[in-house]
Amino acid sequence: MKITINDQQSISQIRDSFNQAFPFLKLEFFSKRHESGQASPLQFLIRKDVTLKECRTVHHSGEISITPEMKVSELEQLLWTGFGLGVQVFRKSGNVWLETILTDTWTLAEQNAEGEFLSKGIEPDEPEYYQDRN
Repeated sequence: MKITINDQQSISQIRDSFNQAFPFLKLEFFSKRHESGQASPLQFLIRKDVTLKECRTVHHSGEISITPEMKVSELEQLLWTGFGLGVQVFRKSGNVWLETILTDTWTLAEQNAEGEFLSKGIEPDEPEYYQDRN
């Protein structure tokens, strides 16, 4: 998927585009970048109705390609260095969203699959010893 980044777009537009490709993941935008392996403090969370012009430090326009094979850390780094956007990927787990700070080396596809598994309550296969023995 490709996402266009420019000053006129809102955070919600970027989030929605990303979420269409990865329905069990979401991007949150922060005014300060988090350190590797660290959580992003909520006091720096940016509202979704804010335009990119209002919240980024690098005002280049462009397009980024996001692939399922891309690691979370790569996406976060790309958005920071290329566009001055501090982002954190979150994964759905049931009814809550978890920061992916301990699994930033996973690909977006792996994160999304894990989010689907944790959110849909997929029952594990029944072990053979539970089968009817009559």
